[in-house]
Amino acid sequence: MSGPAPRSRDFERRAYVEIHNPNLQEAMGLAKQGFVGKRASAVAAVPEWEQLRAAGREIKEHTLAHLDWYLERFEAKVRENGGHVHWASTAEEACRIVVDLCRAAGARRVTKGKSMVAEEIGLNEALADAGLERVETDLGEYIIQLADEPPSHIIAPAVHKTKDQVSDLFHRHHRQYGLTERQTEGPALVAEAREVLREKFLTADVGITGANFLVAETGSTVIVTNEGNGDLTNTLPRVHIVTAGIEKVIPTLDDTATILRLLARSATGQEMSVYTTFSTGPRRASDLDGPSEMHVVLIDNGRSQMLGNEFHHMLRCIRCGACMNHCPVYTAVGGHTYGWVYVGPMGSVLTPLMIGIEDSGHLPNACTMNGRCAEVCPMQIPLPDLLRVHRERQHASRLDAPRARMMLRAWAFLARRPALYRRVVDLGARALAMLGRRRGRLRWLPLAGGWTGSRDLPAPQGETFTRAWRAGRRPR
Repeated sequence: MSGPAPRSRDFERRAYVEIHNPNLQEAMGLAKQGFVGKRASAVAAVPEWEQLRAAGREIKEHTLAHLDWYLERFEAKVRENGGHVHWASTAEEACRIVVDLCRAAGARRVTKGKSMVAEEIGLNEALADAGLERVETDLGEYIIQLADEPPSHIIAPAVHKTKDQVSDLFHRHHRQYGLTERQTEGPALVAEAREVLREKFLTADVGITGANFLVAETGSTVIVTNEGNGDLTNTLPRVHIVTAGIEKVIPTLDDTATILRLLARSATGQEMSVYTTFSTGPRRASDLDGPSEMHVVLIDNGRSQMLGNEFHHMLRCIRCGACMNHCPVYTAVGGHTYGWVYVGPMGSVLTPLMIGIEDSGHLPNACTMNGRCAEVCPMQIPLPDLLRVHRERQHASRLDAPRARMMLRAWAFLARRPALYRRVVDLGARALAMLGRRRGRLRWLPLAGGWTGSRDLPAPQGETFTRAWRAGRRPR
C-alpha cells in the first residue's frame, strides 16, 4: 500500500478542531440537509427499493465469487475492442504504469476526472513527480486542487467549502487568466471555472478517468457524472487511461442497469445522473471523436486480501456516499478529520484494512453504532458489524487505550456476576437520578466528559431496564 501519507492517528485532535470550525459547520449543515432529504424522496418513489437492493447485492456477491473469471472476460473484451489492459498489484505499480503511458504518449498536460482510486494510489503526486501538469476537471476536484487539499467526500470533494471560500480561491488563482473581477454567485463561479477549463480540455495530451463499473460482457468502462467533464476527459485527448479497482467489474449490461438505479438515488437523490457514459475501446474509423488509444489499469492494492473473509462485504461498495451523508460523526467533523482517502463509515472500515489498524485505530471507534449507515447502504453492507470486528481485533492486539481496556475488564467482571451487576446498576441509576432530580439532566459527570462537553446527560427516570424486564416476566 502506498499513496498519500495517512494522518489518521491525529483523528481526536482534528475532530476537536473541526467541531469548532464555523465554516465547516455551515458547509456540512447545508450538505446534510440536501443529501439526506433528496435521497429519502428518491427512494420513496421506488416501491421495490428493498428488492432492488437485494438484487444489487446478489449481483456483486455472484461476481466476487467468480471474480477471476469475470476479470479475465473483461480483459479479453477490452483487447477485442482495440484497448489495452494493465494489471497492478500495488499502488506503486499502478502509478508507474500510468506515468509510463503518459511518457510514451509524449504528454505534458493531463486532464483528470474524479477518481477515488487515483487518490488511493497517490496518482496526483506521481504525475507531479514526473513533471506532468495535472488539471482536475470535476468542479469539486478543481476547487480542492486550487486549495491544495484532498477531497473530503466521495461524490462532493469540496463539500467542506463555503461559497465565499470558493470565491476567494477563484479570485486568487484566476487572475493569471485575466479574470480579475471577483464572482460571488454560484452560476457565475461555475461559468468562470468552465471558461478556465475549456482551454485545458482542448490542449490535454492524456485524459485519466476512474470507472464506476467495468462490464465484463462488453469490455466497457462506465463513468457516472453530473457535469460532463468525464466525457471531455475521455474523448478529447489522444490517449484515455482508466484506473479502476478490480472489484468494479460486473457481469452484464443488464446488471449495470440494475446497480445504476441504486447509485444515483443513494448518492445525490436523482433518478439517474445527468451523464452515464460507456466507453468501449478507442476511436474506430467511423467514429467522429474519441481517443486513438485506450488503456485500463486494473488495481488490486489489497482488495484480493478481503476476499474470503468477513471484510469481503466492502468489495460490494459502489462509492455512493450514502453512509457518510447519514453519519452523525462524519457530518459533525467532516472528511479531512479521518486523515486518509476514504472517510465516514466506509472509510472507517477500509482505512484500517489498507494502511493498518496501528495507524487508524481511532476510526473504528469513532462511531455511535446507531446503524443508520447500514440501513441506507444500497448494497446492504453491514458496516457496524465490520467496525465491531476492527474493535475486537484492536482489543485482541492490545492496541486500544489503557483506560478503555480497564473499563472493559470492569464491565466483564460485573457481567459475569449477574446478582452483583444488578445491584451496582441499581445503585448507579439511583445516584444519577438523585444528582439530576432538579433539572432532569446532568451537565457534568466524571468519566463522561466527552458526552457532557457538548450535551447534557438525561438523568435516569423510573426503574432500571433489568427490573422492568423481570417484572414483565412475572406470572400475572
